[in-house]
Amino acid sequence: MKKLLLIGALALVGTNINAQETRFGVKAGYSMSTIKIDDDQDDLNSRSMDPKHTFYAGAFVEHKLSDKFGLQGEVLYSPLGGKEDVSVSEGGYSFSEKTDVKFGTLLVPVSAKYFITEYFSVSAGASFGFILSAKQKTEVSGNFPEGVGIEAEDGEFDIKDDVKSLNIAPFVGVEYALENGLFFDARYNYGVSNLVKEGSGKITNSFAQVGVGFKFGGN
Repeated sequence: MKKLLLIGALALVGTNINAQETRFGVKAGYSMSTIKIDDDQDDLNSRSMDPKHTFYAGAFVEHKLSDKFGLQGEVLYSPLGGKEDVSVSEGGYSFSEKTDVKFGTLLVPVSAKYFITEYFSVSAGASFGFILSAKQKTEVSGNFPEGVGIEAEDGEFDIKDDVKSLNIAPFVGVEYALENGLFFDARYNYGVSNLVKEGSGKITNSFAQVGVGFKFGGN
């Protein structure tokens, strides 16, 4: 009887060891980024900039703890941000201001994964975004009355000193993998960090990602 219990225990341990698997890979894809601005911490005065259509690319490591659960860490780069186009026309005069904000961001997402099937999984975690650069490009045009000036200024400006360096964004996602290592995934990252260094306003950066990748190794 003791021999049978010992054999059963060894078989169980062997199964758990076989279930553990570490794979490395690369991924890239499309990202849609938005910036929400709340000037007075009041929902009535909040607005969202237009989406910025951009990309992401990088590498990851996936470790399966069992057939159903796993952990994943990633290092990605993405130029996130947002756009805004304001136009006013009245009494024969017009004003137009286009703004493009770009946050060059190094993303470090960490997530837990649940494998519904061998090839389909869902995940939840947080993305830690380290903002390496921050720039704002503004274009102003219009037909102004004589003697009327404008506060907006044309050009590209470095706003890194006005923006905090860390953007934390919890996320949820899904992934579908093929037997050959190719996979497709999608996730939504909800920015919770206030990126404004000074003042009473609040700026947050959220983004959606859809992409493709490849896992090396494995069965």
